[in-house]
Amino acid sequence: MKIAIIKTPLGLAEIQGDANGISKIHIVEQEILVNQENPVELIDAIKQLEEYFEGKRHQFSLKLNPIGTDFQRKVWQELQQIPFGKTCTYLELSKKLGDIKAIRAVASANGKNPLWIVIPCHRVIGTDGSLTGYAGGLWRKKWLLDHENPTKQETLF
Repeated sequence: MKIAIIKTPLGLAEIQGDANGISKIHIVEQEILVNQENPVELIDAIKQLEEYFEGKRHQFSLKLNPIGTDFQRKVWQELQQIPFGKTCTYLELSKKLGDIKAIRAVASANGKNPLWIVIPCHRVIGTDGSLTGYAGGLWRKKWLLDHENPTKQETLF
């Protein structure tokens, strides 16, 4: 497994993957050295994440290899269908997956998403519109949603 550490506006991110695809992208909470030379297998992921943060990329086209159960993979696949700049509720996601009663399992799978940003679990919100449950911290979820919002709200004062 190859590893790269990159700086993002939300902190350091670790990317893991190999020739089979990207298996994990997550925030690193402790200080760690940023790679001087990145593994060739991760260069495309690094470039696409940088473009995302620069506002130049709205979709990712990476070979993904997340590790999870069949159900988790099904949820993660559905998360990738949420368009850039849009949100979806856990209830809506459960309905799309065909089982409204699976809302807690869907939320759990969402929380175990191993591919930060690329599989956009940050686009899932509570039924009442609240920002709920985000492994990277709600402030990061808010930042990501604001970053993706195509119409920025102007202040009145």
